[in-house]
Amino acid sequence: MITEECINCSACEPECPNTAIYEGGKPWTLFGETYDPLAESIYYIVPDKCTECVGFHEEPQCAAVCPVDCCVQDPNFPETKEELLAKKEQLEADKQMSRK
Repeated sequence: MITEECINCSACEPECPNTAIYEGGKPWTLFGETYDPLAESIYYIVPDKCTECVGFHEEPQCAAVCPVDCCVQDPNFPETKEELLAKKEQLEADKQMSRK
């Protein structure tokens, strides 16, 4: 999740391999559906799309590049490595289907 300390620098957004990070006020998409923004004034992470970079990198890239350390693990969405890998596979399958 991204905390209220976010300074809207946008450093995190391009680093996300799952496009799970969105600018505040912008709608998000998943499996071809569009949803209302989860935050209005700061960047936000869509929990359904975040894999904490498991299967891509050793650490979450948003947290690695955040200059104010506001990209943190969301206590409301605890997930095991296995769950995160399964989510990654679902997201990758959707990307493949979208390209066809």
